[in-house]
Amino acid sequence: MRGKSIFLSIVGDSPKARVLDFLLMFPKFDYSLTEIARNAEVGYTTLQMFWEDFVKNKIVIQTRNIGKAKLFKLNEDNPVVKELLSWSWNLTKRAISRKYPTQKIKVKV
Repeated sequence: MRGKSIFLSIVGDSPKARVLDFLLMFPKFDYSLTEIARNAEVGYTTLQMFWEDFVKNKIVIQTRNIGKAKLFKLNEDNPVVKELLSWSWNLTKRAISRKYPTQKIKVKV
């Protein structure tokens, strides 16, 4: 199990938050639901319980099919997702700045 991210330490460690955390860390890549569940460390059945809400609210978009698998990625065109990405990176930048106060940190979102 990986360490808890800054994002999870603020919003809480729930299956939805873990999935969002994973997708926010890697927004440029697409994944199958199996890969998302494994990387977010949530059960596949648990992911299926709320995945349609993510699709319906356009948090994620389907990018392509590989065989029977559908691949999805974070919808960076969604205004809510844009805010989440910005907020998540600002949290990380702030946490790093506290740990290493003499370093200049630039994050391009």
